[in-house]
Order: sequence, then C-alpha cells, then structure tokens
Amino acid sequence: MLIQNIKVTVDALVFRRLNGVLQLLLVKRKYDPGKGMWALPGGFVEDEEELEDAACRELEEETGLRLDCMTQLHTFGKVGRDTRGRNITVAYYAYIGEDTRDVAGGDDAADAGWVDVSTIKELAFDHIHMLEFALYTLKLTTLGV
Repeated sequence: MLIQNIKVTVDALVFRRLNGVLQLLLVKRKYDPGKGMWALPGGFVEDEEELEDAACRELEEETGLRLDCMTQLHTFGKVGRDTRGRNITVAYYAYIGEDTRDVAGGDDAADAGWVDVSTIKELAFDHIHMLEFALYTLKLTTLGV
C-alpha cells in the first residue's frame, strides 16, 4: 500500500491599484523557514476545510483582510518548494480595486502590508514564481487593471 506524506496549503495573491500603482498584499514571516522575509498570506488546509475557505481564513488571520471569495489561480507542487516537506499549494487571487483597507500582521505573520509589485525582487518559498505566474496569466500589467 502506498502511503504519501504530502500536505496541502493555500496562498492568496490579493492585488489592488492605488494611485495607478499595482500593489500586492504581503506578510512578513514571523517564523522559519523564511523568518523576516515577505511572503504571500497562506498556510495549511485543515482536514475538513474547503480550499477557498482555507485561503480566506489564512488571509484574514494573517492580515486582518476579510474577503468573501477569491478565484483559484493555479496549483504549485514542485518537489523541494518548501523545506518543511512535500507541500502542494493551491493559489487563489482577488483584485480589490483602489481600496485603502488597512492591514496588520497577525497569527504567524509579523507584519502585513501593501507592496508595489514593481519593487518586489524576492519572496519566501517559491512565491516570486507564483507572482510572476499571476501577473502573466492575469495580464495585470497590460490590461490597465
């Protein structure tokens, strides 16, 4: 009998455009791996939890931002993407428009903030790859969104 040791996580890419600048909501990691690095809000899915519900819960716990729904973007599962073990993440996205909602780090996030996408050069885990995938797939830089 095959026994797998794979965990499922979710991550949220929440965009807004403020004064014409595309921004992404990020959290600063409170713990290793990646302590002190910026990352996408997210975490482990609970056993009896729907994926989108988990993404919304993690987003709210880590940033204080409550969204009723997000859209599934892609599944990322490259071996070695997380040093804690084999974790497959389902990424969700939302675009909240020109909104000035305040955010604050909570749960396992030391801080949370809106960051201009053009200034993001490095993120924890493979989150920079997720961001690049989202920008390309959603065509956020060419649609004027």
